[in-house]
Amino acid sequence: MSASTLSRRHRVLRGALTVALATCLSTVLVSCSDDGQDGAELAAGQSAGSPGADARLARLAQQAADTGSLGVIVRVDSGAGKPVEIARQAAWTKDDHRLAAGDRFRVGSNTKTLTATLVLQQVAQQKISLDDTVEKWLPGLVKGGEHITVRMLLNHTSGLGDFLLTPEFLPSLTGQEKRTWTPQELLAITPEQDPPTEPGEKYSYSNANYEALGLILEKATGSSLAKLIEQKITKPLGMKHSFLATDAAWPAGKGHATGYEPNAERLRALLSGAVDLPEGVGFAGPERPGDNVDTTAIDPSWSWAAGGMVSTAQDWQRFLTALVSGRLLPEAQMKQMRTTVDAPEEGGAYGLGLMKVDTPCGTVWGHTGGLPGYSSEIYTDATGTRSVAVFTITNFGIKEKKAATTNKALVDAATCQMLGKPQPSDSPTG
Repeated sequence: MSASTLSRRHRVLRGALTVALATCLSTVLVSCSDDGQDGAELAAGQSAGSPGADARLARLAQQAADTGSLGVIVRVDSGAGKPVEIARQAAWTKDDHRLAAGDRFRVGSNTKTLTATLVLQQVAQQKISLDDTVEKWLPGLVKGGEHITVRMLLNHTSGLGDFLLTPEFLPSLTGQEKRTWTPQELLAITPEQDPPTEPGEKYSYSNANYEALGLILEKATGSSLAKLIEQKITKPLGMKHSFLATDAAWPAGKGHATGYEPNAERLRALLSGAVDLPEGVGFAGPERPGDNVDTTAIDPSWSWAAGGMVSTAQDWQRFLTALVSGRLLPEAQMKQMRTTVDAPEEGGAYGLGLMKVDTPCGTVWGHTGGLPGYSSEIYTDATGTRSVAVFTITNFGIKEKKAATTNKALVDAATCQMLGKPQPSDSPTG
């Protein structure tokens, strides 16, 4: 696989979900619901206001799990009353772990919203300017850094490519090579966009942008990123189950979701037409039923400021609602965060670490995330009053047509319920 091919497809890890959802909406579905799980478990997740909608959401969750999502956590907080919490999984995955709504989860690129919040807090204190160049803060570290601003890093208009699928990094991404990468090393192997674009010219998602932002934060504050997160975000908000991963370990005392990806043969077939993976290239981990691999032990620490956070649905909704409601940033910086550039591949637009997404029931704000074995979508309404989180225990696995369709139906239904709107009538039913 050539470097040019890899650079063109640098967003496949996070984008596999997006592409699949965008292209597979008309697939005819076959219900595979596990009716035995809809009894006592469902009752615990229903709200008094709309038991019918909650039950339908639970059926959609089970259907998604059984058609390729493998397991899902759904949490809907309407801003009043008890939140709806649902956890559903394919039957065989219960042998590894009984999924619970409060499980810890690798939230991937949702971390970017947190990193952007920390940057904008420093902007409010006039320690960083959005117009500062990367060269000012990281001299000699980023090619063309004298023309790239902090704002461009935040909204992915820097012109930087991504390191994800470069030949140097791919073995670490899949877990076949155990190596601890520094942000500086990742920036050093970051290729140009293909075709090249000038800084500020257009939106193009890149994890390299947020690796650079993490380094700028540490230099501006004299503090480590992990300490900043704890001091400025997780401790003040009471996010007791959230932390920045520094290795593959899962701390004791709190359950965590087990993540899966297709094995090498199935992955190669799934990505054909997007990436021509060499024979045998796949994720490292124990083999599991259905040509899957357990990827829970793959080290995510490389993702750092771009995607290294571990959290729970409740914790992250607490962060996102606090942010969007104005509790973490002054009004001026919140306005800057919501100033967007067109990002049609994200379903709307992208601000400073914050996505603006158009759904069947209205516009929401938040982000998506993807790491081996974990994908997530977490959104709030425009006021930060209502929020929704959908966690899925596979990332590439929901590229398959049935999985993509049922997962999107679940996300749409959960988002509509969060907004207080009827669930889309074209959602599959169990």
